Amino acid sequence: MSIDIPGIVRNFKLEGDFIYSEVYGCGHINDTYAVYFKRDNEAPIRYILQRINTHIFNAKDLMINICLVTDYLKDKIKEEGGDPSRNTLTIIPTKDGKLYYEDKDNACWRIYKFIEDTITYQSAADETVSRNVGAAFGHFQKQLAEFDATKLTEIIPDFHNTRKRFEALKKAIDADVKGRVKSAEDAISFALEREKYCDVVTSKLGTPQIPYRVTHNDTKLNNILIDPDTGKSVCIIDLDTVMPGSVLYDFGDSNRFGSNTAVEDETDLSKVTFDLGIFKAFTEGFLSEVGDILTCEEKELLPFSCILMTYECGIRFLADYLEGDVYFKTTHDTHNLERARNQFKLIEDMESKLEEMKKIVK
Repeated sequence: MSIDIPGIVRNFKLEGDFIYSEVYGCGHINDTYAVYFKRDNEAPIRYILQRINTHIFNAKDLMINICLVTDYLKDKIKEEGGDPSRNTLTIIPTKDGKLYYEDKDNACWRIYKFIEDTITYQSAADETVSRNVGAAFGHFQKQLAEFDATKLTEIIPDFHNTRKRFEALKKAIDADVKGRVKSAEDAISFALEREKYCDVVTSKLGTPQIPYRVTHNDTKLNNILIDPDTGKSVCIIDLDTVMPGSVLYDFGDSNRFGSNTAVEDETDLSKVTFDLGIFKAFTEGFLSEVGDILTCEEKELLPFSCILMTYECGIRFLADYLEGDVYFKTTHDTHNLERARNQFKLIEDMESKLEEMKKIVK
């Protein structure tokens, strides 16, 4: 089905006249385009147009969350002497003042200002990059430390409720709808043996020890726009899963992704290790920004959070494999099982290095 992009963008408050559009980025959830506009006596301007995946998100709640957070951030950025138009996302409203446009096919579209002269990294190539990434996500937490996280809608309920993820895995094992349990016995045993991890954070979430905070919930380094000259963060993007949660989720998941020496579907498990140098650099950057805000319990659990988030991701991959690959995109039948084994190998290495990780945090 062809998409009438010129017709869609006409509904937004944009500068100039539409020239053309192109598919943009490598996201897996929303459909993203760069759209270009001609202006009198000035260089063309571009915007980011996205079709929101309404199979996953409620567009209204999603956009209200993003608006609340970015409006708050713009005030903080002004106080810091930064540039609110570059240092956080800017939503372009529709001509009738709405945060998104719903077309005749009920597809929901939004537009952001394009933040020029930035790059993204796909891997933490060195410790300097990792330190800057840690500082960026730490600063994000620091800026939002006084924001009332309960104002935000839980966009994906129980997204990081590890206990419920575990129960979903057990249900998938019992049902075995695709007859795949036998092929995954090693991974299943690994997951079931670590059930004790499930309740460590969730049992205390919302208490003074582990308070609700605004969490990003997708803290991969490719969600940071970087100044190519300084290597420092310009803007944190992809705020779709911003919602109430624990800072431990963001710290742990960022290290799950960034401190893995291999990509998450690497099948040669000898290549999968936890890089303590990258972890140390990330932690230094992160705590340099947010160390005086965290509770003692949060600080103590930072190393374990890396194991927890890797465990949660692994059991999600495993459950999806057993259910027939209904959530994560795959390229072959055993893709999700390979991903699960990859994450579980990473956990084994983290477990062997946990005491050293604790020393690094201290």
